[in-house]
Amino acid sequence: MNNPGFSGKSQDSEANSNANTGEDIPAAFRDTPELAPKGKKRPLMLGMVGVTGFVLLAVISGFLFFLTVPKKSADAPTAVTAPQPNASVNPQNNSDVILGHLAYPEALETELVSISADGRIKMRSAAAEKFQAMVQAARSAGVSLVPLSAFRSIKDQEKLFFDVGAQRNQTPAERAALSAPPGHSEHHTGYAVDIGDGAAAGTNVIETFDTTKAYQWLQANAARFSFEMSFPKDNVQGVSYEPWHWRFVGDRDSLETFYRAKNLKPVQPKQ
Repeated sequence: MNNPGFSGKSQDSEANSNANTGEDIPAAFRDTPELAPKGKKRPLMLGMVGVTGFVLLAVISGFLFFLTVPKKSADAPTAVTAPQPNASVNPQNNSDVILGHLAYPEALETELVSISADGRIKMRSAAAEKFQAMVQAARSAGVSLVPLSAFRSIKDQEKLFFDVGAQRNQTPAERAALSAPPGHSEHHTGYAVDIGDGAAAGTNVIETFDTTKAYQWLQANAARFSFEMSFPKDNVQGVSYEPWHWRFVGDRDSLETFYRAKNLKPVQPKQ
């Protein structure tokens, strides 16, 4: 009986053909170049298994290599750049603290604007603008806010700290309770100001300032003008309570100056 799949050739003739060639591949497949392997080959399934096994072995080897490669731990110590000799004081360095006072940069003269009638008391322009607006708002409420001191150079602070301390026979620790060491005063920044009550001059720069109308008004309204008290009671720096000392934190530079990299949390005054 003829097999229609091989163009009329009989199964017997095909078997004879296979025997003559010495191959076990049907003649029809040998006549197709893409499917006619030369010489004796392993079954296709066995070849596929071999390839699959090789790929699997490569994957396992790569995975084992990945596991054995040393990895950098998140807790591993990283290289720290040593401070350069004679480097200037870094105001953002937590370790640069003297008697509870942090180090601060000194504002440039060109950045300062007067906030007093005689022109001697100055602040940085952004702080000066907000301070003057705050003074006007307080005046409208019948309260007199008077600037007593604002920007101070490091040289001015040296005289205030050492000369006055010597006159009063105070140790550095005793003096630091009332005035920051040179290089460590917020007044250097041009953002800090000491405020008095124009109707109660006797309370200037003393704790009883917190009994005045000026202080009460500041407590209720200073935040609207981006001012905050620097040293409330029980502040995290351990500096003496100074209800008259306020600082501007209303722009990026002032905020970074007082908070960035110091690990200090804002402390709200106790009511």
